[in-house]
Amino acid sequence: MLRHCYGIYTVLILLIGMTNNNLYSQINGESGTITIDGKHIYFEKYGVGEPLVFLHGYGLSSKSWKSYVQDFAQDYTVYLIDLPGHGRSDNFQEDLSVKEVAEDVNKMLDKIGLDSIKAIGFSFGGDILFQLALRNPHLITSMVSVGSVGSWTITDFPQLKESFTYENREQYKWLVEAQTSEEQVKILMEQFQNYTIYLTDEELQQVESDVLIVSGDDDPGVDLFEIARAQKYLSKVDVWILPNVSHSAHTGRNKDAFISRAKAFLAKTR
Repeated sequence: MLRHCYGIYTVLILLIGMTNNNLYSQINGESGTITIDGKHIYFEKYGVGEPLVFLHGYGLSSKSWKSYVQDFAQDYTVYLIDLPGHGRSDNFQEDLSVKEVAEDVNKMLDKIGLDSIKAIGFSFGGDILFQLALRNPHLITSMVSVGSVGSWTITDFPQLKESFTYENREQYKWLVEAQTSEEQVKILMEQFQNYTIYLTDEELQQVESDVLIVSGDDDPGVDLFEIARAQKYLSKVDVWILPNVSHSAHTGRNKDAFISRAKAFLAKTR
């Protein structure tokens, strides 16, 4: 497990850089809502081809992937999902559980009729992809996980745990801007205190998907030891570590390189 604490201002800078909501694809799409166990989950769909699902980070929404649609929708049917508790999906009705969120997404994809997908997930979204791969071994043929190796817990970051509160929401404008109501913001910030997930060595060995792990070498949330552990136990894995890069390794000056690398990786399992 991760055991490093970092200065709160460093973490704040990294988190602010997570989102890129101002760029939008020009490709026409459609949107809808799926009801799972009484909960409404929002999604958007673009393009034509085999399904490619994008999952966003905690406190973000599907808008954070909008500017990537045009690059992938030429080859795939792209699905952008507002994960439970986020964006235009219903608020959390119970304590946050990454495993339960993954199960909701699993049921949602089944209801849409998707039994084989490729996927890209950032941070929280990457953690969910690993859980999906365990719950439904034949669902994900290949996946790209950015800023996540499937294990993370808030207790390893006491300064962030103390700061990440509704009272301090003005410090996290990227989260506020991604959500649809003050109540949603409040619940998300409260439930972040329950964020914990861990993959054992045995669970990593059970993942059948081809996995590309993308991480910045300055990412405070992904310990290089954890990357090495994942690389040791995952059966089919590539690792791409970007120098002098923090948590959102797929954005900014690295965006074009990420798109090219991700497309090449996903194409290998066509």
